[in-house]
Amino acid sequence: MPRTYDYDLVCIGSGPAGQRAAVQSAKLGKCVAVVEKQQCLGGVCLGTGTIPSKTLREAVLFFSRIAGRYDRARSAPPDARPTAEQLLAKVDEVLGREQNVIEDQLRRNDVTIVRGEASFSDSHTLVVRAGDGWRRISAANIVIAVGTQPAPPPGVAADGEVVITGDDVVKLKQIPRAMAVVGGSVIGIEYASMFSALGVPVTLIEKRQRPLEFLDREIVDELLHQMRHRNVTFRLGETVESIEMSDGPPRRAVIRLESGKRLVSDVVLFSAGRIAATRPLNLASAGLDADERGRLKVDQTFRTCVPHIFAAGDVIGYPSLAATSSEQGRLAACHAFGIEAGPMAAHFPIGIYAIPEISMVGAPEHELTERKVPYETGVARYREIARGQILGDDSGLFKMLFHREDRRLLGVHIIGTGATELVHIGQAVLGLGGGIDYFLQTVFNYPTLAECYKVAALDASNKLRG
Repeated sequence: MPRTYDYDLVCIGSGPAGQRAAVQSAKLGKCVAVVEKQQCLGGVCLGTGTIPSKTLREAVLFFSRIAGRYDRARSAPPDARPTAEQLLAKVDEVLGREQNVIEDQLRRNDVTIVRGEASFSDSHTLVVRAGDGWRRISAANIVIAVGTQPAPPPGVAADGEVVITGDDVVKLKQIPRAMAVVGGSVIGIEYASMFSALGVPVTLIEKRQRPLEFLDREIVDELLHQMRHRNVTFRLGETVESIEMSDGPPRRAVIRLESGKRLVSDVVLFSAGRIAATRPLNLASAGLDADERGRLKVDQTFRTCVPHIFAAGDVIGYPSLAATSSEQGRLAACHAFGIEAGPMAAHFPIGIYAIPEISMVGAPEHELTERKVPYETGVARYREIARGQILGDDSGLFKMLFHREDRRLLGVHIIGTGATELVHIGQAVLGLGGGIDYFLQTVFNYPTLAECYKVAALDASNKLRG
C-alpha cells in the first residue's frame, strides 16, 4: 500500500524524550524522523542543561582538588581557582563525544534527522524552516518533545555576561569574583554550590522560606548547613525589587530587595523556573493549546487532546527529569503504535547534583506525617562507615523510612558522596515491595557506601523493637 504520510512518526526535539521515542519507533520497524533546530543533537539536556552542568560540577571538584572529598572545598587556596576556559574545556570534550553517540544511535536505527525549526501547518503536517529555506513533512503520529527554556528575568534582560540564566553558565568567559543567584530551584542550588566550591562568595535569594520543598527537610537542612560553611549566604523570604547596572568597567549588578537590602555582584544568575518552548510551534493549527507556562496536557499514555499527537519530557511539566523524560518518550512511541506498555514506574529517583549531591526515592518524612502514615527512621552517617572515611566524607547522611506496622520501605534520602548512585538499591527494594527484613538479612560488600543500608536498617530495627 502507498504511504499516506512521509513518516510513521516525527519527533519534534532530540532531547531524551525525542531520542527515545524515535529509537523505540524505529525498533518497531517504523519510518521515523527527528526535527532539531539546534546545531547539535541532544536538546537542552546536552546543549546547556543536564550534561554540561554535571560535567562542570566534576571539573569544579577536580580543579578544587577535592574530587570525591568536597569537605575540603572550604579550604581550597585562592590560587587553586581555575579559569573558565579550563573548567569548560572538559565540558566541550564531553559534549562532543555525547553528540557523536546520539547521532550515531539515530543513524544506526535509520532515523532521519531534519535540521530546522518546526511549526504545525495542520495536525499531520509540519513546516520546517532552516536559514532561508523551508520544507513540509507529514507524519501519521507526532511526538512533541521540545523541552523548556529559562523564564526571562523580570524587569531586566539577560545579557549573558552580568545578568545570566541557567543556559548561559556554561558560556561564561571568566569566573566571577562574587555571584548572586535569584531563585532556590534545583538549578540555582546546584550552581550556587559549584561556584562556592571555587571560592566565589555566593548570595542566594529565594522568596520562599525553604528551598527544595519537595525534598526531605532534614536533608535540605544539612545541605544549607554545608553550603553556608562554604561561603553561601541565603536570603530566604526575600524578593528582588529591581536590578541596575553600575558604571564600569567592570560592569556590576546592583540588586535591591523589597526588604530594603542592597547587594552588588559581578554576575546575577536567574533560576526562577523554566517555561516550555512551545511558542514557535503554532499549536492552534494542530488543534492544541498550552497553559500559561507553555506546557501541554497529556493523558496517562502521553496522548494530547489530538489522538495522534503525543507530548513527552519537560514540555508536559513535572517531574521534568532527563531520566523520566526518556521513559516517557519510549512509552509514547509504544502507545502511538498500539504496543502494550505499562505505566511509568511509581517510584523514580530524584538527583540534585549540588556539592554535596542529594538523591531520594519514595516519600519524605513531612509527606508521611501529613498522610498520617506510621513510620520509623533508620539513619547511617558516612563518618561511621569505613568507605566514608576512605573517601574523606565525614558529613554524609543516609536515611531510610519504614512502615511501623508492616515494615515496608517507604523512602530513602541521602546527602553525600555517590548519593545519586547509592539510591538505586533502595529504588529496587521499594519497587519490589520489600522492607527492613531484606536489609537485615543481606550482606553488602565491605568497605562500600552500600553498607549504609545495613547500618540504617539495624538502627530502625532497634527503634521498632523498643
